[in-house]
Amino acid sequence: MEIHVVQQGETLQMIADSYGITEDMLIRDNGLENTYNLVIGQALVIAVPEVVYTVKEGDSLVSIADSFNVTIMQLLMNNPFLSDREYIYPGEVLIISYNRKGDITIHGNTNPNIDRNILRKTLPYLTYLSIVNYTATNEGEIISYYDDSQIIEITKAYGVIPLLLLTTLTIVGKANITIEYELLLNINFQTEYIQNLLRIIKEKGYKGVNISFQYINVTNIIYYNSFFTLITERLNSEGFLVFVTIDPNLSNTGENVNFERVDYSLLDQLSQNIIFMNYQWATNVNPPAPISSIQNLDVFLNYVNAFIPPDKIIIGIPTIGYDWELPFLPGLSNVNVLSYDGAINLADIYGAIIEFDETSQTPFYRYSRDNVQHIVWFIDARSVNALLDLVVKYSLQGAGIWNITIYNPQLWLVINSQFNILKFQLD
Repeated sequence: MEIHVVQQGETLQMIADSYGITEDMLIRDNGLENTYNLVIGQALVIAVPEVVYTVKEGDSLVSIADSFNVTIMQLLMNNPFLSDREYIYPGEVLIISYNRKGDITIHGNTNPNIDRNILRKTLPYLTYLSIVNYTATNEGEIISYYDDSQIIEITKAYGVIPLLLLTTLTIVGKANITIEYELLLNINFQTEYIQNLLRIIKEKGYKGVNISFQYINVTNIIYYNSFFTLITERLNSEGFLVFVTIDPNLSNTGENVNFERVDYSLLDQLSQNIIFMNYQWATNVNPPAPISSIQNLDVFLNYVNAFIPPDKIIIGIPTIGYDWELPFLPGLSNVNVLSYDGAINLADIYGAIIEFDETSQTPFYRYSRDNVQHIVWFIDARSVNALLDLVVKYSLQGAGIWNITIYNPQLWLVINSQFNILKFQLD
């Protein structure tokens, strides 16, 4: 797998020829919408398959999978265009395998309203899927927002383990620290909370729960440990998996990386995996900055790796970008959320040149609209690959995607062309 950065004057055909692939393959693999105008600085993924097969008359996915000793799921991973197809046709070229370098666990997050075509296209790449639909209250109740029955069944059909993501955040990411502390300190609320959680898991058919903790620090970790111990003891005794998602709240002061030096060892011992992830929501009140920083994650992982086994750690990959008005005035300046395609299209419209910050390993660009200056930070294939390099460097369990509601072909190609995505047996 290689990543090509578009230079001035290059065309798709020129790039494809230089790597010995077809232009159609380059377009399909990268999900390119505008095939005429490439943006200078745009990243393109070049993944040359190990084995391919040309479909013949009478072939089916089952017969092809059997002849190459691969699964249908592997064919869907390697050929995502098949996800919404009923038939294959003679002459079509299918990718059978890539030359991968190891195994990885991939954890996804979504809400129940995800487009079903995107869901089915994405599920082959996932090991676990946390469904964002439940919020805890300060009385131990758990409220839901949408019917999640169908998404749970579809998830299971693709061999993906569905987890109920439970947080004190609202469905749009609004924080409530008061509720979280009520739950930590009130044993009566905790008992009610766990009873309600078990009831929902059993009724809905979840295989486990992913508890999201937002405000852990060195002074309150003892309360989180106590609360999480109650949850895991009860749920494990009923045969359910328990994960924990923690926002490490990474920030910078000059060149220094800031985060709470918390001892997560007990949470690690109790949970299936610890997912370190910073949620990115549609609203953002923070000043312009990289969406993610590989340098910050590297420093943080070097710290937690000292007392958490690396095969218990999953680190998050954000999938969105933001467009800030400049100069940035907190509470006054507009900040708009962008998908990857949206960021590329916006750069194309305004003739922006995409630059790349080597420290954070994230792309950015500036442009002007209606005499107002803007800066856009987002994530591209280089950012994803740099994070996967951290997974390899620290021998981590895998990566978590926040979130999967918008399909990003480059993201999945970078992962799938380099790693065998693990699937575990559903009971």
